[in-house]
Amino acid sequence: MANCEFLTKCPFFNNKLKNMPTAADTMKNIYCRWNFIKCARYKVAIVLGSEEVPSNLFPRDTVRAEKILAQLSQK
Repeated sequence: MANCEFLTKCPFFNNKLKNMPTAADTMKNIYCRWNFIKCARYKVAIVLGSEEVPSNLFPRDTVRAEKILAQLSQK
């Protein structure tokens, strides 16, 4: 699979988030370079735009991403 389309401006991929997990490099390979469709940041960015992704949302926070998107559908 190709790289995520948000890779160049993603704060997680570019090490701009606070409290980066120790497994960040592994997560980048899994989510950013291989299976970005499962990335929580990608899921929010594709619906709301990359600028609306919470700065503290990590790729594996899929439950939180689903809550963010569910709140949107309730509006």
